[in-house]
Amino acid sequence: MLEGKIFNDYKEAMKNRDTLKSSALSFLRASLINAAIEKKKKNLDDNDCIAVIKKQIKQRQDSIEQFQRGNRQDLADKETKELEILKSYLPPELPLEELKKIIEEAVALTAAQDMKDMGKVMKEVTAKITGRADSKLVSDLVRERLSKTAP
Repeated sequence: MLEGKIFNDYKEAMKNRDTLKSSALSFLRASLINAAIEKKKKNLDDNDCIAVIKKQIKQRQDSIEQFQRGNRQDLADKETKELEILKSYLPPELPLEELKKIIEEAVALTAAQDMKDMGKVMKEVTAKITGRADSKLVSDLVRERLSKTAP
């Protein structure tokens, strides 16, 4: 479903001569096609698409950082605009409070006691929030929560 929307939006951008959007979606389309080939699938499901989009977002963020260090604000601005286009295909982010609630439920469910149980908690949390929160933020919140329970 998401893959089809991206492909259709790419066609629209090409028809409308929106070079920035068509460029960003062209790279995304190529990554989606490569991911499908890699997984030996005809079409990717939404979770696979989200993973590819997040990878592209990470690449854009790294590029923006590099361009700003190299005093190339023009290129950084272009990457920032492409980043916004890519982010529009992700599901809305979970609010921080809801994220903390999910982490609490996962800690209770796994009976986590300390940092040794972080893997179990992360597995449980990740299954519930796929694509709706930054994994680094989730990891930091779980680490913070488990360090509170440590003796």
